[in-house]
Amino acid sequence: MKILIVEDEAKTGEYLRQGLNEAGYTTDLARNGPDGLHLVLGGDYQLLILDVMLPGMDGWQLLQIVRQAGHAMPILFLTARDQVEDRVRGLELGADDYLVKPFAFAELLARVRTLLRRGQGSTQVTMLTAADLELDLLRRRVLRHGRRIDLTAKEFALLELLLRRKGEVLPRSLIASQVWDMNFDSDTNVVEVAIRRLRSKVDDPFERKLIQTVRGMGYVLDDEAQA
Repeated sequence: MKILIVEDEAKTGEYLRQGLNEAGYTTDLARNGPDGLHLVLGGDYQLLILDVMLPGMDGWQLLQIVRQAGHAMPILFLTARDQVEDRVRGLELGADDYLVKPFAFAELLARVRTLLRRGQGSTQVTMLTAADLELDLLRRRVLRHGRRIDLTAKEFALLELLLRRKGEVLPRSLIASQVWDMNFDSDTNVVEVAIRRLRSKVDDPFERKLIQTVRGMGYVLDDEAQA
């Protein structure tokens, strides 16, 4: 799931991005209103975390334009402004929740998960499967052949990407950009190491192997593959 953070305080923005990345989400960060608006109108985000006091365009204006443009993703206001009238204004303009700084990251993460569940709707996919492998997006749980598999946040994000694009060969560069939000460097083996660790948990204990290497191209999760 992809989250956009619009926050002009550098320390807070990086703190949020790092924490949400470690929780398994893909995040983008904008440091002013116009950049945030450009990203949200041109991107595919499932949640917007929005500060009120922003350079160039404040959060009220950004929220209003986003809603007028027909974007229905949940929006969480994160701001030091704790007056009741500010909260009411944000909610009336279309915000879904309001969290006042300073905040505990655990509370923010709980609210993020609640908003994402609420925003998914009844037709949103919440379970990804391949053969006897199941990935539960809401509970963030992975099962294979009924057995619970414990994954790190990055391993979960990697498996989610492979499952969402099941049967498609994914280049290392795409995996690096989607899971680590980094440009692929041919001198780094971060993707290979991550695939190896994921295989050790998802494939190695089982007869049927799902994650395949396509030499010179990348990786594919193929539920038609056999051991």
